[in-house]
Amino acid sequence: MGILPDYKIREYAKKQAMIEPFVDGQVRDGKISYGLSSYGYDIRVADEFKIFTNVHTTVVDPKNFDIRSMVDFKGEVCIIPPNSFALARTVEYFHIPRGVLTICVGKSTYARCGIIVNVTPFEPEWEGFATLEISNTTPLPAKIYSNEGIAQVLFLEGDGVCEISYSDKKGKYQAQQSIVLPKL
Repeated sequence: MGILPDYKIREYAKKQAMIEPFVDGQVRDGKISYGLSSYGYDIRVADEFKIFTNVHTTVVDPKNFDIRSMVDFKGEVCIIPPNSFALARTVEYFHIPRGVLTICVGKSTYARCGIIVNVTPFEPEWEGFATLEISNTTPLPAKIYSNEGIAQVLFLEGDGVCEISYSDKKGKYQAQQSIVLPKL
């Protein structure tokens, strides 16, 4: 298993529509960068968010998530309250090939501000908009800029294809079109 370099990511993006829309190179121009990099792809955060609120003093339960704990927000800048988090989705839609697995890590620009981005791996043959968890670990409100870079996806190519893909096992987050809350 090895990390895919830019030219292999480009090949997958063009031949198998692995990333849509695909930006072939880094875009900066006063923005937090996004697009193809040396050994990965910097994804963007869309302008749709679900911001966590504790207004109902509920317990966070992944088996029975209270949707009243989230407030919907749409806009160019999302403010995440201190010591809280928001869910968002990527601008990019992914079609992961059967022989590829991804790991996603937050961008250093946000990490240096105490903002942590968490995304689970994209398994072989998973497709959809990725749901992002963006945590503000600081005691101050934090800004997230829509349609700009938020995290980097690293693509790992196996020596062969997996026996059972995410699609084969009918994964519960397959082909998600929006921000998806936890479900069993």
